[in-house]
Amino acid sequence: MNKKIRNYLLAGNVLTFLLCLALLFTGSLQVLGRALYDYNQQTTMTHQPNEDIIVIEIDQESLDLIGTFPWPRDIYIPLLEQIAGAKAIGFDITFTTKSEDPAVDQAFAAELAKHNNVIIPSYAEMENFFRKETKVKKDELVKGQALYKPIPEIAAASQTAHINALLDEDGAIRRTWLMLDTPEGPIPSMAYKMAEMAGANVQNFLTDNPQAEIPIKYNSTTKDFMSIPFYMVVNGEVPPETFQDRIVLIGFAAAGTDAHPTPVDNHMYLVYAHANIIDQLLRHEKIAITDQWYVLLLMLVIMVCSVWVTWRTKTVTSIALHFLGTVALLGGQWLLYSSTLHHFDVIYPLVALWLVYVVNLAVKTFFEMKQKQFITKQFGRYLSPELVKEIAKSDAELPLGGVNKELTILFLDIRGFTPLSEKLKPEEIVDFLNMMFDMITNQVLANKGTIDKFIGDAAMVLFNAPLDVADHEYCAVKTAHEIQNGMKSVQAHILQKYGVEVSIGIGINTGNVVVGNIGSYLRVDYTAIGDAVNTAARIESNASANQILVSEETYRRTKDFFHYRDVGEKQMKGKSEAIRLYEVVDFLAAPR
Repeated sequence: MNKKIRNYLLAGNVLTFLLCLALLFTGSLQVLGRALYDYNQQTTMTHQPNEDIIVIEIDQESLDLIGTFPWPRDIYIPLLEQIAGAKAIGFDITFTTKSEDPAVDQAFAAELAKHNNVIIPSYAEMENFFRKETKVKKDELVKGQALYKPIPEIAAASQTAHINALLDEDGAIRRTWLMLDTPEGPIPSMAYKMAEMAGANVQNFLTDNPQAEIPIKYNSTTKDFMSIPFYMVVNGEVPPETFQDRIVLIGFAAAGTDAHPTPVDNHMYLVYAHANIIDQLLRHEKIAITDQWYVLLLMLVIMVCSVWVTWRTKTVTSIALHFLGTVALLGGQWLLYSSTLHHFDVIYPLVALWLVYVVNLAVKTFFEMKQKQFITKQFGRYLSPELVKEIAKSDAELPLGGVNKELTILFLDIRGFTPLSEKLKPEEIVDFLNMMFDMITNQVLANKGTIDKFIGDAAMVLFNAPLDVADHEYCAVKTAHEIQNGMKSVQAHILQKYGVEVSIGIGINTGNVVVGNIGSYLRVDYTAIGDAVNTAARIESNASANQILVSEETYRRTKDFFHYRDVGEKQMKGKSEAIRLYEVVDFLAAPR
């Protein structure tokens, strides 16, 4: 990885990390976090609330039979008589105003005075009432601005607790205050008070949480609790033994009455929210929320892993690994929650995972495209444009190492170069070679050849590599013929300017070779090696000025396209047998 890529990578990842920090500490993805939290609640519900919890519903049928609410308060007297054997009785109804008939209030208060297990609730006015939120300092009870209590007669004859609902910004109830600080002192929630009255050890809920705010663990929906219509209890249709030593809640369950969304129900009557909290306290279940600093630590680890995977693996593999990581994070947090009630919000780590991946993949793709364009441009100097396009289009990699393949190899050498170089300045020699090789290169590329290398005043050209070329023998001979034709104007120019004759001798052979990326891990060249290559070089050394010599194999394959002259057998250096050679005289026709 070069310095430029590292700089882009560093800048991109730093900006991504800062963006993730901003998202985390501003809570911008809280909606997704809540959705994940709600999913955990929904999928881990037992649907088996404590069997001692009973809800007496003020339902639509009771309203139809008894009349429009509010009812006369003496209607609750037979109710209390029926459920007197309960351990705890909680009204999710406020009695903050006096009745038109004071005697009714007195009668209700007198009945309440007979029982020491009845809670008539109060509620506190909060400082940010309209936002449904309250700013709280660490280790400090939530502060209420005012406390609205039952009328004095009723308050004096009953126990009290608050029924404030803690709403999140989406209106859902996910948390509760077990204790509120009011101008008249701390006051417990009704659920906390009822669980305590039922004999549950709930003190440590406050010890572990000085602010007295806890997440609610919803184990049940409305339908899971034992519920009885109000009118049935008042009419004596339910035996009093049903309520013996039980926890009884009385509240609304009619359309249009007090209800809010919860993680497990889009429309839960608040009396059932109290029932769930009581059930949670009796089970002694506590939901732990992971601190943001641990979330941040996981984000950092994930970002580092994402960068490594993106740059060390192929794109398909990296995508698969990122999806696997996503599944692991979501599945892992669910297993953690379901087994320990520990909620780890992985939304921010997941966003960090994919943001980092997208940024790094974009940088990687950008530089790979630039590298591909560079390679295409550079390779275009050696291959024909058609071959370069085919390689790019096929997205095929040139194989590492060598492969056996039949090629036609062309060697050429500039004759007369030595006497010419003696008359030229160094820069003029370079200009001359560039002019010569420019003409040669144009002819090679036009005929789908690959320039293997330039060696001083000589060149080696391959046909049929790296991609297959139909009639590669014909292409090689045609290239040689066109190079010799192109030399005519060059020869005239050099002769006139420097008084020296230059020419080219060309040798061509067809045969099996080893072709590919050959060399060491420090230096690799794409080239061809083998006896057929050596033979082509030997044929070129036997060619005289302006002559094209081909081997018998090349001749056999191209004799229908070119006019040849048999020049007889030649003994080649390193060869035990002589090789018959043919000189190209003229072009006849192209293959059909």
